[in-house]
Amino acid sequence: MALSISAVVLLAIIVFLLIKKSGLKAGHAVVCMLLGFYLASSSIAPTISDFTTSVADMLGSVSF
Repeated sequence: MALSISAVVLLAIIVFLLIKKSGLKAGHAVVCMLLGFYLASSSIAPTISDFTTSVADMLGSVSF
């Protein structure tokens, strides 16, 4: 059985859990979100996208 989940949804869940359980303040989460927004429009965005795609492919090829 394959489970497909959007990276945005996964990261949103992680941020929510960090705010609730680890003491991450909402202001810090907003700063992280803005950093991601500006990174997405920078020249390094294709490199980040290629890296995350490679990691996802590597994790997808692991069989248990």
